[in-house]
Amino acid sequence: MKKIKTQKNKNIRASAKKQISKSVEKKVKKIEEQVEVKHKSGKTFNVLRGMKDILPPEEKYWRICYHAAENLAKFFQFGRIETPLLEEANLFIRSIGKGTDVVDKEMYVFEDSDGEKICLRPEATASIARAYIGHGMWNNSQPVKLWYWGPMFRHDRPQAGRYREFFQVGFETLGNADPSVDAELILVAYNFYKDLGLPVNVRVNSIGFPEERQRYKTALADYYRAKRNRLCDDCKHRLAKNPLRLLDCKQEQCQSVKEDAPQIVDWLEEESKNHLMKVVEYLDELSIPYVLDPTLVRGLDYYTRTVFEIYTAFEGVENTSAQSALGGGGRYDLLAEQMGGRPVPAGGFALGVERAILAIKQFNELNKIEMPQESPDLFFAQLGDKAKKRAMKIINDLRNSGLKIGYNFTKDSLKSQLEIANSQKIPYALILGQKEVQDNSIIIRDMESGNQEIVDQQKIKAIMLKKIGIK
Repeated sequence: MKKIKTQKNKNIRASAKKQISKSVEKKVKKIEEQVEVKHKSGKTFNVLRGMKDILPPEEKYWRICYHAAENLAKFFQFGRIETPLLEEANLFIRSIGKGTDVVDKEMYVFEDSDGEKICLRPEATASIARAYIGHGMWNNSQPVKLWYWGPMFRHDRPQAGRYREFFQVGFETLGNADPSVDAELILVAYNFYKDLGLPVNVRVNSIGFPEERQRYKTALADYYRAKRNRLCDDCKHRLAKNPLRLLDCKQEQCQSVKEDAPQIVDWLEEESKNHLMKVVEYLDELSIPYVLDPTLVRGLDYYTRTVFEIYTAFEGVENTSAQSALGGGGRYDLLAEQMGGRPVPAGGFALGVERAILAIKQFNELNKIEMPQESPDLFFAQLGDKAKKRAMKIINDLRNSGLKIGYNFTKDSLKSQLEIANSQKIPYALILGQKEVQDNSIIIRDMESGNQEIVDQQKIKAIMLKKIGIK
């Protein structure tokens, strides 16, 4: 009886295996047919307009920018925050404001399957204010200092250093109104570029509080109406919807009009003027190069009082184009209240990572500076299957040693492996063959002199750390 049952089970398994095999064959055939149709149609896929792939040769620029921001955050005691890529569209409509280019033209807005209007985040400050309110961070020790790094999305016209998906690094301080907060933020932004080796300067202004701005807007609109025929089409639109944005225009035909425009400082009350003067006193003490720019406004409605932007300060780069600002920020003391929270004085800034990388490349090209290449400390060469397996184990064991190890397991020839080590100017090679696997030994080769020594595999870490000079 047991034999009959066993045979029956074998038959069932064989039948099931056959059915699975046929099913897999059908799926594979279908995929092959689809691939063939695609091949015949000539259809290929390209990256969307305004998007980009970040390939390995570019990664070194992204890495140094990230590490510069991370080190500043640690030193100046900013905690990392991550907010979602998707938010309610009204979050940005309320905070950034209607009449701004971001809200009117650039946001990626759509309805999800629940009928809720959502968007890809165009910036991060509103998201951070939402998080501050939603998590009750006013109960924490104030101020709350946060930093972020990540992609933002705007349906903008792609150009040099500007994409529809772009990365920003930003620092935000919430919960204190002292001018030292503004100065510290400017210092961190300035140090970011200084640590990257880029000369920059800062443009600073105050746009006061809403009641001060309203009086100024009236005077500004009156001035621009008298010169309406000289404005670009966008500025004619801004004149009716948001006069402050007139000062943000970079079109050549509007520059001459802006030169004689009223200056907001004449409409500021003493408290706002004094706040700005205290900020620049800090900048003087810190020896940060800055210019008081009475025409500087930021493109988002939530700003109050201090606003600033960062520009390159080296020859050979034009600083008047629309994409020339590397980043900027300012105070937004009323934002939390506008979003339904309690009043929270705050400030922050965002810097464009792509623009920083573009500036690094421009500066290096102008000054004939080559990016340092990170080459391994040693190269691990192996011969034979047993040696390859042992090599992988040794490399993994050395992972936390501090040694940077190069290798290529797809190459079986010792000559081709050592050629890789030579091309990368790696000073030492470890050579492991079948004999060395049996003897539990390994060969250390000095790539410059060609001298070789045989050592115990267990001692390789200590020996190589000493040779490389790592303590």
